[in-house]
Amino acid sequence: MTTNILFCGYSFHTNGYHSQHKSGYPSYLFRLQAEGHCEVIVKGRKVNLEKGDLLLIKPGDHYELLVKDGQISGDYHLVCDGTWLDDWWSRSTKPDISRIDLDEKLLALWRHIMMEKRRPASIENEELTGYLLRALCLTLERTVQETVTTINHPYSVTRMMRYIEEHATSNFKVEEVALHAGLSVSRSVHLFKNSIGKTMMEYALEIRMSAAIERMKYSSMTLEQIADECGFGAYSYFHRVFKKKYGVAPGEYRRRECEKPSFN
Repeated sequence: MTTNILFCGYSFHTNGYHSQHKSGYPSYLFRLQAEGHCEVIVKGRKVNLEKGDLLLIKPGDHYELLVKDGQISGDYHLVCDGTWLDDWWSRSTKPDISRIDLDEKLLALWRHIMMEKRRPASIENEELTGYLLRALCLTLERTVQETVTTINHPYSVTRMMRYIEEHATSNFKVEEVALHAGLSVSRSVHLFKNSIGKTMMEYALEIRMSAAIERMKYSSMTLEQIADECGFGAYSYFHRVFKKKYGVAPGEYRRRECEKPSFN
């Protein structure tokens, strides 16, 4: 299945600007408002876009962009097409506009595509840019889905989960998680436990265990190094919680994994 990136870049407008595709945009368009604001008309509906607003347009959609005189507007945008995009778009409903976090990993992925597209055509790696585009699409899709607020899994819980996942192997504090979600400590603790069914530290422990097992299987690090790098601190603590969860000591678990036959 094919992917084709027609354009990928960043635009910054300080003067008036207007573009329109009343008869339908010719390709897929992803546009993320990174600073300032502007107006768009999508399928006949006028919307004011602000920082964090993600616009997703499919081929044939009516689309107009307006930056008024005196406004400042900066945005990442990507124009693409291909059979993989057609399949990806049809798999789930894509809202025209969503408010998302300007996550640095997402922006880094977008910038990576921009840099690859700047290379001379003679040395451009189309296979790499194709995979980067797929990664961006899937990341945007997950980000949009996580942004949707429901009664049982509010967006603030998703923000807490992402923060814990990123900081589980370091010594983060519950207060830091609460601050990231914009909640009080007591509210964040209660909301997380009710939504996920476990405490923040229990959730972090699961992530630390997964990271430790990965290193036990695929690295030559000592168990003491693994315990320290994965956020357990002292090896004695790692040994105790690991044996409680898996029924064997870390060393025995690693030995059994090493004895399994390889099919490479």
